[in-house]
Amino acid sequence: MTVLAVNAGSSSLKFALYPTHGLDADPATLVGNLEGLESATGPIRLTWRSDADGQSGDEQIAVTSDDPFHDALAALQQLLTRFPAGRGLQAVAHRVVHGGATYREPVRVTDDLLATLRALCPLAPLHQPHNLEGVEAFRRALPDVPQIACFDTAFHADIPPVEHNFALPRALTQQGIRRYGFHGLSYQYLMGQLLRLTPRATSRVVMAHLGNGSSLCAAHGGKSAATTMGFSALDGLMMGTRSGSLDAGVLLHLMEQGWDHDRIQTLLYKQSGLLGVSGLTADMRRLRASELPAAREAIAMYTHRVVRETGALTACLGGLDVLAFTGGIGEHDAALRADVAQRLSYLGVTLNPAANYRATGNDTMCISAEGSTVQVWVIPTDEGRVAAQEAMAVLQAA
Repeated sequence: MTVLAVNAGSSSLKFALYPTHGLDADPATLVGNLEGLESATGPIRLTWRSDADGQSGDEQIAVTSDDPFHDALAALQQLLTRFPAGRGLQAVAHRVVHGGATYREPVRVTDDLLATLRALCPLAPLHQPHNLEGVEAFRRALPDVPQIACFDTAFHADIPPVEHNFALPRALTQQGIRRYGFHGLSYQYLMGQLLRLTPRATSRVVMAHLGNGSSLCAAHGGKSAATTMGFSALDGLMMGTRSGSLDAGVLLHLMEQGWDHDRIQTLLYKQSGLLGVSGLTADMRRLRASELPAAREAIAMYTHRVVRETGALTACLGGLDVLAFTGGIGEHDAALRADVAQRLSYLGVTLNPAANYRATGNDTMCISAEGSTVQVWVIPTDEGRVAAQEAMAVLQAA
């Protein structure tokens, strides 16, 4: 018996197959990615590995229909049949970025649910439309398998009003214009791991999900208390191609210059962040390898924003006991972790340099020095496992 967790994006479909009897700790039976879905002509690249027997694959899939997603899904179904565990599918758990104010827990997918979630697409245009396209494709391909939507916003649903409300007229707040927060499945996984690893996790924690999308979350008592992302996935930290927090007056100025909605949206979501500042790339690895001054500036700005927002969240918590890094940058960029820790040394953050540079995202590691006031962890995230756990909880409660 297994649960398939999927994360559908504009150009890729990430998937992981988990055994239902070992959702808390057992490794995924199968993990993989389908890339190239943005191309109408293909090919699609399918990469996968099976932790159960050590097999792996790297295959090219031809596009034979008008819908690359259809061909990708057919390839995934065929792959699942090659593994006994893939034939006992109990549910498909979908990561859905935005659940709005209504959906605070995972829920079985219905036509009414999809209609409601489509209305939220303008709030997460890089993610929500593709998440829902994936849900619809799996519903067509596997009509007898329950489809469960798991929301990135749910982990932050109970942050206090002083944190989730904006300083706008109350009528707008009542329309749902408020801070929602994102990366919730990742933070839920990290919080669960920290609670298992250290007694300090029940106190004052800042978690840093740093990657192409980046955010921070302050937690107390194991629950989200504040987060840097807001009404949309644009707010807070500088990101790969997203601007992060920006004076709204800049947008008014651009509108006065004749910029329309689509041009501003493209600027903020796809042309800013590390890519916009460097003029080179959104990939932190390439920026680290570059000697261009603009690449150095982009890294410095990104680091500064992480430090700045960590300080703000620490003030909200009244201190800091645990700092945890995850995400593509957080798990793999030892230099960034060292720079952040050095600039937070006034809080009592001290790293063990050897442990920091050994932490490459493959294993959970405590990288703080002995005697550091703040524990510092690197924890590879597993959003798919959280989604799979939530899907099974929905089925068991039915």
